[in-house]
Amino acid sequence: MIGQRLRLARVAAGLSLRDLEAKLESRVTAQALSKYERDEMMPSSPVLIGLARALDVSEEYLLGEQDLALDGVEFRKKADMSAREEAQVEARVLQLLERYLTVEEALNLPIEWDEPRGAPYPVNSVGEAERAAFMLREHWGLGLDPIPNFVELLEGRGIKVLSIDAEKVDGLTARVRRKTGTSLPVIVINQGDWSERKRFNLAHELGHLVLDVDASIDCEKAAHRFAGAFLMPAETMWNEVGKHRTHISLLELLRLKEILGASCQAITYRCKDLGVIAQPLYEDLFNLFKEKGWRTKPYEEAGALSPAKESPRRLERLCYRALAEGAISEAKTAELLGISARELNRRLDEPETAGTSH
Repeated sequence: MIGQRLRLARVAAGLSLRDLEAKLESRVTAQALSKYERDEMMPSSPVLIGLARALDVSEEYLLGEQDLALDGVEFRKKADMSAREEAQVEARVLQLLERYLTVEEALNLPIEWDEPRGAPYPVNSVGEAERAAFMLREHWGLGLDPIPNFVELLEGRGIKVLSIDAEKVDGLTARVRRKTGTSLPVIVINQGDWSERKRFNLAHELGHLVLDVDASIDCEKAAHRFAGAFLMPAETMWNEVGKHRTHISLLELLRLKEILGASCQAITYRCKDLGVIAQPLYEDLFNLFKEKGWRTKPYEEAGALSPAKESPRRLERLCYRALAEGAISEAKTAELLGISARELNRRLDEPETAGTSH
């Protein structure tokens, strides 16, 4: 039966039943497609091949069993994002997660995450999110040092990090659950964001995973405070900036940006949170950012990090490892990476020019 898989692939492609009918050049009606998805009919072999091509998946994928589900999905999204667009993102995430778990299983890797001791941390005030960030850093043995690569940190701790092209999504947090086995955390970011934004969004979504915010508290503000504290611990900020400042130059902020991997605007906001600067200086600095156009186009802020710095790469690395060890075939590797066999061979032949899979 292919109903669940077919619907997932169609939704992930952003197609309605009528859209898919059109892609199949009306060889199959929308009514018949609906019956396939409800498992009331099975497509013939030629139709199955056509469906796979139209949806850019393999026939084996459509015939496989769907045993993944997302629990506790939390979106940070644009106000005009439709329910259909949300469903498309969730379906795309499930497809990518299945690829991730497939290659981990092929390599017989442990599928678990380093759940923090004492988590979820109770937060009864926004300020308690600061303490939670400190406790998590302590549990993970991070000390007070800046985090060079946030994605690598999270993936190394067992959190699945995915990057998708979804301009209306700032971030998504969920748990992926199999019919058998425990649930795993997943964080999704928009691959089109600039690296400083990705880093802050990753920290923000991590906050949603590990905080238990009281109903009386704005959970977004708590996650925001957690993100600032996790990326820029108070002790680190005091050592680098001092505890009380009446003036900070833009040049100093840019040098701090190199150390902390955060935008000038995020650093300024963090200074205000810690009481390092007062409201008047905070406003003066943000007026300066506005004059430079950084408020409306923050990705144009000076000293921007490399766009590829915070791109998830573990899935791609594992696919190449599985291929080298003979755990999966070239055809399966291409399928898991979402590329053609020709593109896979090009990457293997010309590794120095190979792109990065998200």
